Amino acid sequence: MTDAQQLVDYAIKNYNDLSDSVERHFESVAASLRDAWSTSTWLPEAARPLPPPRPAPVAIPLSYLGQAQDWISRNRALTAAIVAFVGTSAALVYRKRKIHGRKRRARRASNGARREIVVVAGTPNSPIAKSLSLDLERRGFIVYVVVSTAEEEQIVKDESRVDIRPLHLDIVDPLNAQDQIDYFNRLLRNPHQAFAGASPHNLNLAGLVLVPDLTYPSGPIETISPEVWSDTLNVKVLNTIATAQAFVRTVCDFKARVLILTPNIISSLRPPFHGVESAVVGALEAFTTSLRGELGTLGIDVCHFKLGSFDLGGVGGKHHSQTLDATRTADWPADVRTLYATNFVAQSRKFGGDGKIKGSPLRELHNSVFDALTQKRPRRVWRVGRGSLVYDVVGAWVPAGIVGWMLGIRRVQGEEQLHEVSSEEGTQSMHWEKIERAV
Repeated sequence: MTDAQQLVDYAIKNYNDLSDSVERHFESVAASLRDAWSTSTWLPEAARPLPPPRPAPVAIPLSYLGQAQDWISRNRALTAAIVAFVGTSAALVYRKRKIHGRKRRARRASNGARREIVVVAGTPNSPIAKSLSLDLERRGFIVYVVVSTAEEEQIVKDESRVDIRPLHLDIVDPLNAQDQIDYFNRLLRNPHQAFAGASPHNLNLAGLVLVPDLTYPSGPIETISPEVWSDTLNVKVLNTIATAQAFVRTVCDFKARVLILTPNIISSLRPPFHGVESAVVGALEAFTTSLRGELGTLGIDVCHFKLGSFDLGGVGGKHHSQTLDATRTADWPADVRTLYATNFVAQSRKFGGDGKIKGSPLRELHNSVFDALTQKRPRRVWRVGRGSLVYDVVGAWVPAGIVGWMLGIRRVQGEEQLHEVSSEEGTQSMHWEKIERAV
């Protein structure tokens, strides 16, 4: 029984091997025939057998790196844009950190005493002038603040800083002003002894910083009296020019820098209701250009700072705060209110009169002023503060009509609105109160 089973198994095995061999032989013959017929020229093309299908390629899963490379090859334009954006942002961040991170200190004498002097000419209680004086003193300068009255001198002394000193200069009295300039020149030229027993050293004038008051009256031209125009031009333009004239010879002797700071937002756009600021800043810019041309031939650098908006909460005050002054506007005649109220309020809102728009930190201005005083080749024009560059470009390239539309300026419609008489003053007052409450 066992032998019979072995015989059956052997026969089955040989039969399977034999059938497999026969099958392979027939497949080989069939393949040879297909190849011969498919390449033969005597058979018509329709009768030729189709070539065997190629095996489907096996998909190999890509790694994360391979997937990234595949995506980049399929989206080259988008990849280039992303690389450009990331690279530019990284460069700007690196440059900003490098600029703000490095220490800025004034040069000192060989004995370690302070020797660099900066003259700040501006209203002592002005937030910009005050913050600049304090920062320059912290960086190692001896700061002289130009004053013209006893009250301003007391403001400087109240800072209680040894190296922030008042320099009385009465521009109205030329003889007195010249005496003070002569005293200041003797102070610079005579050897200075920082303390008892210290070796004497000479002082050096690093620069003159002119900071005209940055607050200006606003409103329709017909509401600004000639006295206001006269006072503003005298204080901001004439005093600035006279101060520069008084120090120009000393500046040339010591090859010092001259820095002039002016606001840039209003003067760039030149919008309605800000004629005083536009006129004053335009005059100062023209004076700066002329002064730069004259002193440039002597190797003296004159830098013009165009200021945007700053966060002055730390020193008190708001730069370019275009809020509506209800006390002053209440004095407007009724017909003037009717003509200009809506546009004046709309523009005030656009300029951030609600206080929601935050300006740049004052550190940007401090660092820029220090660099302008100490760099070997400073820039002629410095744009510092939020909006200083953007508004300059908008004012130079965008048509005035579009700028006015962006600021909310609209044409007043209706003859009856333009010619309301005093009998309707009650209605006008209610309308004005609504506008003031809206602001």
